[in-house]
Amino acid sequence: MQLLRTPDAAFDAVADFPYQPGYATLADGTRMAYVESGPGDGEPVVLLHGEPTWSYLYRAVIPVLAGAGLRAIAPDLVGFGRSDKPVAVEDHSYARHVDWTRELLFDALDLRRVTIVGHDWGGLIGLRIATENAGRIARVVATNTGLPTGDQTMPDVWLRFRESVRRAPVLDVARLVRSGCLVPPAASVEAAYDAPFPDESFKAAPRAMPNLVPTTPDDPASDANRTAWQRLSTWDKPFLVAFSDSDPITGGMAPVLARIVPGARSVTIPGAGHFLQEDAGPRLAEEVVRFIADT
Repeated sequence: MQLLRTPDAAFDAVADFPYQPGYATLADGTRMAYVESGPGDGEPVVLLHGEPTWSYLYRAVIPVLAGAGLRAIAPDLVGFGRSDKPVAVEDHSYARHVDWTRELLFDALDLRRVTIVGHDWGGLIGLRIATENAGRIARVVATNTGLPTGDQTMPDVWLRFRESVRRAPVLDVARLVRSGCLVPPAASVEAAYDAPFPDESFKAAPRAMPNLVPTTPDDPASDANRTAWQRLSTWDKPFLVAFSDSDPITGGMAPVLARIVPGARSVTIPGAGHFLQEDAGPRLAEEVVRFIADT
């Protein structure tokens, strides 16, 4: 597997993200990056981003969690941010991303009693990790995400998004983020989302991820996701459904999660689009802090 590594200098101009990255080299040689803030003995809260962002997405969330005495840890998924980037689209699979992220959290960082916050693909991965490693998990926060099995039709807006990614000769990462926000991000923010991808050769992961979402019942990930749903139906740990009020892509999953997960709490974040961390990051953080304090 050929890997690319974004030069450190590409991140020099990224503003409002003062965290020094940590790194872990996984068993297959892939290096994953993460940032963290807060007391080392605080309860660990893992913040998993999605497509096509990186840990920078949580820059307004991390200081609120750290200020509440929590250990906020935000990884960069493989192919994103400062993590290594497999060059071939075919090097990416749903199962592989679950394994990579699990290895970082539990083998490299040896985290226990984890609160997982999963957004977009971070939820697709995080819900699998939680249900497959329940002994390491204290709580789950699902935010603008889901766990598709291919047994239901995906929303038209998502299908159009997938087609646009497939067809784009140049993948405009900043535009994808902008289209998922109610408030247009500043130019410096858009530049930060472009920073991990100096040219098209670095973009295999954001090109691959839409095609890895199960859309047919026989998708390679469908059975594992069905098993995850079964486990969620008997879940006995605190679970928060924290969705925004204006996400046409995943909004329909909020009531499904709330109905299926026993005892799940629900909260709606107003005035926010798909990337609610951009539109309402501090409010999301406050809800997570309250949820942890209550449970």
